[in-house]
Amino acid sequence: MKIIVRWFLLAAALLLVAHLYPGVSVASFSSAMIAAFVLGLLNTLVRPLLVVLTFPVTLITLGLFLFVINALMFWAAAEVLNGFNVAGFGAALIGSIIYSLCGMVIDVAIERLFSRSNE
Repeated sequence: MKIIVRWFLLAAALLLVAHLYPGVSVASFSSAMIAAFVLGLLNTLVRPLLVVLTFPVTLITLGLFLFVINALMFWAAAEVLNGFNVAGFGAALIGSIIYSLCGMVIDVAIERLFSRSNE
């Protein structure tokens, strides 16, 4: 149940990103659901490999290169999907930062919600 609620909220977060930043557009809530799913897959399967391969660069930049990796995942999801568009790398960077901040808030809210229901 927790995963489904998180998925719906992350899709809503994508719609919020599209509303807040004009460089990102999402056609509909169903497109946002698919995009959130694809972003989750990319972040689970591809991102760890990129983090390991770019570790020296990440170390030299004191971790700032992780923003580039997040933007690449955001941009890659937009390139694969039809209803989710990103204007360019700069838009992907800003969109991924907003999306990550929303994701952190969602994770904290879900943990508090589901930890109270277990008591």
